[in-house]
Amino acid sequence: MAITVPSRQLFIDGEWKAPILNKRIPIINPSTENIIGDIPAATKEDVDFAVEAAKRALSRNKGRDWSTASGSVRAGYLRAIAAKITEKKNELGKLESIDSGKPLEEALADLDDVIACFEYYAGLAEGLDAKQKTPVSLPMDTFKSHVLKEPIGVVALITPWNYPLLLATWKVAPALAAGCAAILKPSELASVTCLELGEICREVGLPPGVLNILSGLGHEAGASLASHPDVDKIAFTGSSATGSRIMTAAAQLIKPVSLELGGKSPILVFEDVDLDKVAEWTIFGCFFTNGQICSATSRLIVHESIAKKFVNKLVKWAENIKISDPLEEGCRLGPIVSEAQYKKVLNFIATAKSEGATILTGGRRPEHLQKGYFVEPTIVSDVTTSMQIWREEVFGPVLSVKTFSTEEEAIDLANDTHYGLGSAVMSNDLERCERVSQALQAGIVWINCAQPSFIQAPWGGIKRSGFGRELGEWGLDNYLSVKQVTTYISGDQWGWYQSPSKL
Repeated sequence: MAITVPSRQLFIDGEWKAPILNKRIPIINPSTENIIGDIPAATKEDVDFAVEAAKRALSRNKGRDWSTASGSVRAGYLRAIAAKITEKKNELGKLESIDSGKPLEEALADLDDVIACFEYYAGLAEGLDAKQKTPVSLPMDTFKSHVLKEPIGVVALITPWNYPLLLATWKVAPALAAGCAAILKPSELASVTCLELGEICREVGLPPGVLNILSGLGHEAGASLASHPDVDKIAFTGSSATGSRIMTAAAQLIKPVSLELGGKSPILVFEDVDLDKVAEWTIFGCFFTNGQICSATSRLIVHESIAKKFVNKLVKWAENIKISDPLEEGCRLGPIVSEAQYKKVLNFIATAKSEGATILTGGRRPEHLQKGYFVEPTIVSDVTTSMQIWREEVFGPVLSVKTFSTEEEAIDLANDTHYGLGSAVMSNDLERCERVSQALQAGIVWINCAQPSFIQAPWGGIKRSGFGRELGEWGLDNYLSVKQVTTYISGDQWGWYQSPSKL
């Protein structure tokens, strides 16, 4: 049975509204290359309306607006959203699969995480009430001081296409839990499930303007949000180049940003591991989500004594991955999200070959698939540290391999990058794992695994992978401003100046 993509408008102030210029963008199923619908394309004028709606949500019914509502009130809406997503999980999973190319089983697992994320931040929203007026210890007993945590205000949330609804939720749930009003701008390459979130908000009665959703092009809608004077904060996940432009725009108005950007993450495999166990983690760390993960452990650094045997196993594991239409049962690798990205990945592989690297497996469209932006899982050896394939983010199912002889050499290879998002260490020597994890320059270190992500644990990078942390309590803090309130409680005059009455 064919899956029908709902035809939506922009979600502004609790209602569906056509874009001012009535522009729309076709939705292309990356498995078939067929147009399966379209999405509205917001421009600056639409951004202005959405920002005004968000501002009203924070001032409507003075004293009872979203920002000053109790955490328990906000939690009720977040739980209602989670319940509605649970009802629509299968439908949303299929929509995400045909929109982004993500294997259906992955999409459904992502939706479980979406539901859990809304539930988790509902709990943190309730906890905020109890944490207000936290006392500050002072050295003078003539003063009392406490801290208030207040929502930052209107926030712009700009999200990517590889985990469309999940990465949007990583921002939406804590922003709403904190009491902010938000404008979500998903990637134009995969906006369908984010627009469906608008319908869910309408169904649960989320107050108008609390969450606005604008699909559209980055250089139009995204840029307008980043430079808007009434947006109080920008949270962005995407490429380092776009992150740099957003940071530049925000700098003009001295507004805070949090950035989760690109990566070129290493996985270090030492000589004492179970080869099959670690081979699967290595494959998972690079090829999950069709290789389109910012934290993909795409640089394999393996001890020279096991390299040949280990890489041979990797090739067999890679060649055993089921590549198919993502709706097929058992699919483990679907298509690249778009034609442009597909060509970019193939060009990376071609360049690596021209520079002298060896393609051990993959590097092309599978023979059994005549259409779609599919790229076989690709493993590249004979790589040097100066090659593009080793230094730049591919964002596709491509694993590059280098060997090392000493622990120090492995660490140097791992840290020789502009990025610093994820990293993985594989060894049965836990003391070594601890030592190496401290030496790795990354925001995330996995030991004897790759790519696990938990709502409770912080997520984010260093260097050109960005700054700020999402998830856990750190994710909520992204959307809160800390205010000091200090009271002079003594009945005596302060006494710094001589009193006029005594002159």
